[in-house]
Amino acid sequence: MALGTTLDMAGGPSESTQASYRRPETDRLWHYHLLFFFSGFPALVYQIVWQRCLFTIYGVNIQSVTVIVTVFMLGLGLGSLAGGRLSTAMGGRALRYFGAIELSIGVFGLASLHLFRFASSFTAGFSTTITGLATFALLLVPTLLMGSTLPLLVAHLVQRSANVGDSVGSLYSVNTLGSGVACLLASLFYMQWLGESGSVRMAASMNLLVGTAALFLSARRDETGTAAQPAAQESQSPHRTIPIQLGMLLAGLTGFIALAYEILWYRVYSFTSGGRATCFATLLAFYLFGIAYGAFAIHDLCKGKLKNDLRATINACSTVVILATIAAFSVGPAVAFAESSSHYVPYEITFVFVAIAAALLGAAFPLLCHASIDPVEKAGRKTSYLYLSNILGSALGSFLIGFVVLDHWSTAETSLALLGLGGVLAIALAGIARPFKLNAFLLAGFVVCLLLAAFHNALFPRLYERLLYKWLYRENTKFVELVENRSGEIAVDDKETVYGSGAYDGHFNIDPVTDTNAIIRAYAIAGLHANPRHVLIIGLSSGSWAQILTNHPSVEDVTIVEINPGYLQLIRERAQVASLLQNPKVHIVIDDGRRWLVGHPNQRFDFILMNTTFNWRANISNLLSVEFLQILRNHLRPAGVAYYNTTDSGEVQRTGATVFPYALRVLNFLAVSDSPIPFDRARLKTVLQEYRIDGRRIFDPNSPRSIASLERIVLLPQSNGWQSGHGLDFSIEDGQSILKRTSGLRIITDDNMGTEWK
Repeated sequence: MALGTTLDMAGGPSESTQASYRRPETDRLWHYHLLFFFSGFPALVYQIVWQRCLFTIYGVNIQSVTVIVTVFMLGLGLGSLAGGRLSTAMGGRALRYFGAIELSIGVFGLASLHLFRFASSFTAGFSTTITGLATFALLLVPTLLMGSTLPLLVAHLVQRSANVGDSVGSLYSVNTLGSGVACLLASLFYMQWLGESGSVRMAASMNLLVGTAALFLSARRDETGTAAQPAAQESQSPHRTIPIQLGMLLAGLTGFIALAYEILWYRVYSFTSGGRATCFATLLAFYLFGIAYGAFAIHDLCKGKLKNDLRATINACSTVVILATIAAFSVGPAVAFAESSSHYVPYEITFVFVAIAAALLGAAFPLLCHASIDPVEKAGRKTSYLYLSNILGSALGSFLIGFVVLDHWSTAETSLALLGLGGVLAIALAGIARPFKLNAFLLAGFVVCLLLAAFHNALFPRLYERLLYKWLYRENTKFVELVENRSGEIAVDDKETVYGSGAYDGHFNIDPVTDTNAIIRAYAIAGLHANPRHVLIIGLSSGSWAQILTNHPSVEDVTIVEINPGYLQLIRERAQVASLLQNPKVHIVIDDGRRWLVGHPNQRFDFILMNTTFNWRANISNLLSVEFLQILRNHLRPAGVAYYNTTDSGEVQRTGATVFPYALRVLNFLAVSDSPIPFDRARLKTVLQEYRIDGRRIFDPNSPRSIASLERIVLLPQSNGWQSGHGLDFSIEDGQSILKRTSGLRIITDDNMGTEWK
């Protein structure tokens, strides 16, 4: 999100007005603040749901994520400009325009998910360029409308106050507060209970209510004749400003720093939480609450001591930037300290650092508006320029940090660079004020920045290991290798356990005798399909499963789709799986699995393997839903089998057994097909007795332990239920038994998102 995420959602500060007006005292401002609070709520609902929906369509690889987020923000920035231009010609009809726009957003919201899914049938699976254009086309109308709302209300309030900082700050605050409440309720309530379509209907209903209320208030004002009257010119000293071009540059830099830090915060919190879907919404809620408080606190200052004091305004902006930089830099080390404490300290307590940094950032934008814009001289249009610059800076921060920098620098190195950028920006701001005077807060902040830079190695040592300290301490392990890139973080501990973005992701192990990763599930594939010649594997991870299946005697070619290229680096360094990368049968594609399937509709396979991650992680239902299984079905050859990890979820098992007429659970994996799936024990034993990887026989006929392992796979017992209270149930179970056992559980759809938000 940009500096001032609420403005991203409901519109950027854009149009004050060109003339100064006064309304009668009976015209209470709380009407506008209440309307804008409820306008901010659905805006964040839309962002969460629309982005989630678009990720389902276009994938969650870094290219798609970057394009979707950037397009969303740019649409809001363009909307702000449109709102700014509209407000210059609207006269006293701001409230009427605002109401009409809210109604239009609500109407679009009601149709949005249907429109997105209809459009996906033409564009899903296309190139990043086409994805970007399609996303821009889908989001252009609603983001233009959202981006135009705040300019209209700011214009209305400046007519009363003749004070840009006061008007922007107050509306900025209440709108952000509404968005923060939406995020908090998303993580606690409505995404879990209402799903995507229900959440959008709720948001659209709120837009329609706000729009109707605004039109009612506008009509009532017309009836009572309380039209705006020109105010007398202020008898105070002129409002001095800095050049608007300089203000735009500063707004862009603050937006860049704000969004860059938010990307780093999300990486840290997502890793700590294991990638839970609720993590982003919770982080964003605290971020928005902080911004709301910062904007609220600053708007009184803009009415008082900063009203016509440019030097004091610039110094205040410089101070909040340096303090925000310090607080933002401290988030990562604070989370690591909380997680690695010998006493139980919940990492959630560190959200206070996020709120503090956001509060300071929330104060910076109204201050820059106040310092750059004269309220009686094209105030609205100039504010639009500042907001657009902020949006462009934010989009650039998203692209450079998330897409480029994190492929080359670690989280610690990126944090240090942003600390330096924030310090330089604060000093530059102080230098703009004339006469220049280094205030005590700025001096102290600069000294703290130098100390943090000097000792950053002591603050970030083994950051990701400390984020998982409680888990690693329980397992008596530590990280021996870490790969960071723009797609996430992959860690390996001293037991060769793999952690992908904070969650268990397997082991480097292909030995069924020393079975640390229940690898017998991979060898059981030989009993599920008689002749799997053409194979698709979605998700590579350690490469252990891919190594085993590639060496199946019937396999002729294997396509592997993996979203994070970092796994290739780790596989290359492990002897037991390294040959996978040179195997002529293997073709590795770096892409989102669902996106690749949709983009290759004519590819057909005998066997599809997905060792999918935990069912509660963000976006995983994209690979577990009814809609995805229908896509998967279209890529199976006659008698083809799909085999995937249910991670012990009854909902996942019931969904697969409902979509396909034939299903068979093997431990916690589920095999599904349109043809019967007999578990052929005789064939399984014959194949496993001769199974070789890199020329070495896996099951040694002279080793009692090896023979026992082979028999353990072949003699997996038939079960009529889930026998294990904890861990894996070492049995097989047919589809009818699964449906009976899971009766009453819902099936997973793209709309309800399974267990992600529970």
